[in-house]
Amino acid sequence: MLRTEDGVRIEAVYEPATAGVTDTGVTGTAVRDPAVTDTAVVLAHGFTGSAGRPSVRRAARVLAGHGAAAVVTFSFRGHGGSGGRSTVGDREVLDLSAAVRWAREQGHARVVTVGFSMGGSVVLRQAALDRGTPGSPDAVAAVSAPARWFYRGTPAMRRVHWVITRPEGRLMGRLGLGTRIDHRAWDPVPLPPVEAVPLIAPTPLLIVHGDRDPYFPLDHPRALAAAAGKGAAELWLEPGMGHAENAAGPELLARLGNWLTRR
Repeated sequence: MLRTEDGVRIEAVYEPATAGVTDTGVTGTAVRDPAVTDTAVVLAHGFTGSAGRPSVRRAARVLAGHGAAAVVTFSFRGHGGSGGRSTVGDREVLDLSAAVRWAREQGHARVVTVGFSMGGSVVLRQAALDRGTPGSPDAVAAVSAPARWFYRGTPAMRRVHWVITRPEGRLMGRLGLGTRIDHRAWDPVPLPPVEAVPLIAPTPLLIVHGDRDPYFPLDHPRALAAAAGKGAAELWLEPGMGHAENAAGPELLARLGNWLTRR
């Protein structure tokens, strides 16, 4: 259990890298690859997810099994075994910061973040807001992240807003989805992802989005990449991919691991 700056208890899981020691092929001597084993990937799930969800565990296994790094997964506030209530991307920045700081305390020279959907918006904002602090990541990847708040342009997002804003929706979220949602509106409205990305450089930034995402169309990742500035972000538009960790296959996760550990 980790504790955030505002006192919320956050459940987390630490998985050491399962690779990172390679054979030279000449003498048979095992050689430690510091680019891999000195890195920890902190994985931030999407709304209604948790550290124990099968899609999150699968992503963590691929990243660790691929030898990308040690992997830290955690449940955002209001999700899984964590305390508090979900603020749907606002104070979740503090949850991610606690996980990044904890990974550094374990001795990892590099700590990188990857977030999915809501978690994608959080890794972008956290990288901008925590620059120059021990919570600052060394590389950031956002998958299926929104560019702006209050988007209702797809049926899927209209359903999400119903869950968040309606008492009966929050009840369904708690009983059916295991997500405890704060009833209070944002005050003030947090920095939008599209305004956060220009503040991330020179930290390496990757934006990943599927061209069949039912929640956020392609103008969201394109807006994020454009806002970062010329050459400040890589943009991967994935053919046939849907939304977030549920749609991220092993091949994409392996590429993410390579990108995160080699920046």
